[in-house]
Amino acid sequence: MHQRNKEKSMSATWVEEDTTTEAAEAAANRNKELKIERETHKLEKRLCRQMGQAIVDFNMIEEGDRVMVCMSGGKDSYSMLDILLKMQQRAPIHFEIVAVNLDQKQPGFPDHILPEYLAKLGVEFHIETQDTYSIVKRNIPEGKTMCSLCSRLRRGILYSVARKLKCNKLALGHHRDDMLQTFFLNMFFGGKLKGMPPKLTSDNGEFVVIRPLAYVAEKDLIRWAAHRQFPIIPCSLCGSQTNLQRVQVGNMLRDWEKQYPGRAETMFTALQNVVPSHLMDHTKHDFKNIRPTGIADENGDKAFDAEDLPTPTLPSLSGLPGVQVVNL
Repeated sequence: MHQRNKEKSMSATWVEEDTTTEAAEAAANRNKELKIERETHKLEKRLCRQMGQAIVDFNMIEEGDRVMVCMSGGKDSYSMLDILLKMQQRAPIHFEIVAVNLDQKQPGFPDHILPEYLAKLGVEFHIETQDTYSIVKRNIPEGKTMCSLCSRLRRGILYSVARKLKCNKLALGHHRDDMLQTFFLNMFFGGKLKGMPPKLTSDNGEFVVIRPLAYVAEKDLIRWAAHRQFPIIPCSLCGSQTNLQRVQVGNMLRDWEKQYPGRAETMFTALQNVVPSHLMDHTKHDFKNIRPTGIADENGDKAFDAEDLPTPTLPSLSGLPGVQVVNL
């Protein structure tokens, strides 16, 4: 008995449990978790701030509006609905939200996912079922772009649904990167300086179309979707086309951003600082009647002068009433 106690005592002396390493690892893990929580909280604040600012800057949502939020099942529309619901709780005005999904009968489309998600969320929703997939596949030759016909069909159906649901605004999930891509698509392939506006009337003049994510970067939406674990549904129409001009332009913009961080911010800022007198559209500026005035003009010809370019930033939050952030 004495010998066994002696051996136990010697074992405790020579082989002590290493609690220091375990404690350090636990502390490191906790610090990592806290950092992730802080970054996620900052992301939520940024998303709410940017959407709120876009709504204010372009007067997207007004008292009594009934907003149809178009849900595709992708990260952008999920995020748009998610953030809009947060904004609705804190907004200084009353407006209604109706989530709408168009089930286009794509093969293998999991038609249970969105209804289950929206029902669990407790938001009013409507699922419209129309077999546009067969129409597109029947009319567009293999290898050709399907987006144009698909978009026209989808747009007409959504207008009909909005009318039936008595909605006056249609919210689409296009973000800042979509707007930049559209601008370059029109310039490179359409011969126009034309982008994707944050707010405009529908082509039939019946509704107002808004893009509440206008100031939001796609990379932030990717992070938010991962954090919120949205049940993403891939598109087997446009999502399966890898040779689209939009895909090419998107890759180009991402490459530019990698080589020159901040380039996307600068280009997006340019869309908000248009100087018609320094372009070439004579229908937008009266070039014909330009005459010397004898008065110095800050906007006069300085084509070859070096300019002090401001650091691109999104609009500030001044004047944004009633917006608060829900803590994680």
